[in-house]
Amino acid sequence: MDVQIRSMKQEDVETCGLICYNAFKHSAERHNFPPDHPSPAFSIQLAQSYFANPQIFSIVAEHDGKIIGSNYLTEYDVVRAVGPLTIDTTVQSEGAGRQLMQAVVERGTEANSIRLVQDAFDQASLSLYTSLGFNVKEPLVVIEGTIKADAPTNIEIRSLREQDLAECAELCRSVHGVDRTGDLKNAPSLTAFVAVRDDRIVAYASAPHFWASNHAVAQSGADMQALLAGVGNQSSDRPLSLLLPTRQSNLFRWCLNQGMRVVKPATLMAMGKYQEPDGCYLPSVGY
Repeated sequence: MDVQIRSMKQEDVETCGLICYNAFKHSAERHNFPPDHPSPAFSIQLAQSYFANPQIFSIVAEHDGKIIGSNYLTEYDVVRAVGPLTIDTTVQSEGAGRQLMQAVVERGTEANSIRLVQDAFDQASLSLYTSLGFNVKEPLVVIEGTIKADAPTNIEIRSLREQDLAECAELCRSVHGVDRTGDLKNAPSLTAFVAVRDDRIVAYASAPHFWASNHAVAQSGADMQALLAGVGNQSSDRPLSLLLPTRQSNLFRWCLNQGMRVVKPATLMAMGKYQEPDGCYLPSVGY
């Protein structure tokens, strides 16, 4: 198939959003999992927000003058995040996805690392990303549910404030070797929380009610549990929604014992520098 890769334009956004919605719906239903995107309007709004952000590289694939797919590279921080990569369901497995991935990998060549999270049930994407040089780093699950556990009385759980960003960056660097300050600054308003003990931030989460946008780090598993319990107690009946590394068995077990349920499996993949986390963490859909 003859495919042209070019920058996304405003007039492409609706088409790209609809392709994204249909691609995720098709893949999820084919594997008997719920779709990530609840409606076409959600996917279009997501495509619009990505396109409008100057820190996100947005591209499309065209065939015979028709858009057949899109991809993005988020460039907030030293680690770049890929996706969502989606292709029109009528032309999948014909090379457009590979070309869109090659374009973002080339764009991110000078970055510290390029990372992504893929649905573990999607063998085609796992094979594509591996063939392009990405390595599997962590088995994950999307896990959702309400938490009503008691938070420790010596830890304060509150909304993140702008003056917390430097301390959150330091905590993130202690766990990952890099910080995600740009990502935190772009988190949806009023969604980020911190856990404070003895006037020090010991954990934070950027969007614990929406796994795709959320990332979290903590000094320890106990600190992460305290953060999640505190957020849960401040959320009425609104469920938490997280990407959780299953090798963190104690945290995984604690979440299950709180009544959270696994929605689907996923895989964290990386190209370039990668430091094994030295602490407790939750990735976002980017990394």
